[in-house]
Amino acid sequence: MLDPTLAPMLLSLTLGLFVGLMLAMTGAGGAILSLPLLVFFLHMNMLDAAPIALMAVTVSSGFAAMLGLHKGVVRYKAATLLAVFGVIFAPLGVYVAHQLPEMVLKVLFSLVLVVVAVRAFQKYQTPTLLIGDDCDDPSGCDEDEAKPAPACAVNPATSKLFWTAPCTKRLILTGGFSGFISGLLGVGGGFIIVPTLHSISNLETKMIVATSLAVIALVSMVSALSYVGHAQIEWAVAAPFVSGAFFGMLMGRKIFHHLHTRYSHLIFACLALLIAFGMLVQVFQLL
Repeated sequence: MLDPTLAPMLLSLTLGLFVGLMLAMTGAGGAILSLPLLVFFLHMNMLDAAPIALMAVTVSSGFAAMLGLHKGVVRYKAATLLAVFGVIFAPLGVYVAHQLPEMVLKVLFSLVLVVVAVRAFQKYQTPTLLIGDDCDDPSGCDEDEAKPAPACAVNPATSKLFWTAPCTKRLILTGGFSGFISGLLGVGGGFIIVPTLHSISNLETKMIVATSLAVIALVSMVSALSYVGHAQIEWAVAAPFVSGAFFGMLMGRKIFHHLHTRYSHLIFACLALLIAFGMLVQVFQLL
């Protein structure tokens, strides 16, 4: 008979493997499923699940970011500016999360899932990387079409950004806001950083994705550490979950290598909407 103390660990490992497979299929953005899975299946509250989810985000984004570093597609200055202000505001998000009722956090998280699902469905309808946060191999993303007069224009001779006041301001605001949301909801923030970089710059998608992944890894790590100061981490759950996510991602990269990205967008959109609906049902049951 299975030892009762091992059951949560095995379930956590299984959930981590599933998250890892989703990461491989949809990209680093798939890590957003980590927190609700911990809440639903391991009956954790959001404040206890958030640091574990952030650890999974840190590992997955860090691994993908290293691929980008190896390929030389990370924009270091932009990543540094985004990360600095993300790191500054992430602890504030953690603090606010501890002041809000669980019900409010679930509603906010559900709204984020709906936004992410809608964007994934838009990608399914248009089989090009509109946002790019689901490309886990920065060297293999498609390039965007040229955009007129972006705030953060690229020097064609160096492939680096022209640094202007409007560009700096928008990067600071983006980094701070994504860091705050990362700390508040235990998510990576890629759904904020990537589309913003697409809208304010004419960087290639592979550079946007690699840069955002580097930022996400750093900010998520700081957010996770901020949670450690507020709550006791359940390492019996965290260790197998994060390990499962990492190894699941490695396996999934081989399994889903030939899967058409359109179908991965559709699957992810359906899962995100289903989870958002489930979280809202939980909220209404508490009313």
